This record gives sequence, C-alpha cells and structure tokens, in this order.
Amino acid sequence: MVRSLIRTAMLVATVALSASAKAGTPSPAEAEGNKMEKQGNVEEKAANAEKAEGAKMEKKGKAKQEAGDKNDNPVQEAAGKKMKKKGHAIEKEGEARGEAAAEMEKSGNNAEAAGVKARKNAEKAKADAKK
Repeated sequence: MVRSLIRTAMLVATVALSASAKAGTPSPAEAEGNKMEKQGNVEEKAANAEKAEGAKMEKKGKAKQEAGDKNDNPVQEAAGKKMKKKGHAIEKEGEARGEAAAEMEKSGNNAEAAGVKARKNAEKAKADAKK
C-alpha cells in the first residue's frame, strides 16, 4: 500500500512539473510584449520623478519670487519667476513623458496578448492535427 501511494505521488508530481514547464515557455511576441511593458514601467517611474522635480522647482521659484516681492528686490523676484517658469516646463515635460510611457505599456500589453492568443491557436492546431 505504501509503495502504491509513493508511485501515485511520484506520478502526480511528474505530471505537475511537466505541465508547468510547458506553460512557462512564452512565445517571442509575449517576450517582446513583456519587454515593452517593463520598459514602459521604467519610463513611467522616471517621468514621475521628473514631474516631482519640476513641481519642487516651481514651488521653490514661487517662494523666491514672493520673497523678492516682499523685500522689494527685483533681481530676486525675476530669478524666482524664471525658476518657477522652468519648473513648470520640466513638470509638463514629465507629464508628456509619462503619457508616452503609459502608451508604451499599453502596446506591450497588446503585443503580449496577441502572443498568447497566437500560442494558444498554434497549440490548438497542433492538437487538432494529432486527432
């Protein structure tokens, strides 16, 4: 009885491992989709960091401008305006980069889905051919 149980357990483990190994081989389209998606995520993180840096610079410029206005210092006020404008531009650039990264991520998802569909169709055709 123990031998029978061990044999059954070994058979089940072998079948489970072979099934998981088969499912783990992605098609080239899936791999490319995953690659695009990862790249999109990295770009999105960089864009978010750029947006935060721009917002921080804009806030600092606004404070500098207000301090210059308060102290009747036109040079400081002008420098604050310039910094505020530059910070706003950097923030907008980060937003645009983030949108492009999100689009890249979507494209990666679509390519991955197409790869999965193609792989399933190929497996189905192979199974039908064996019948």
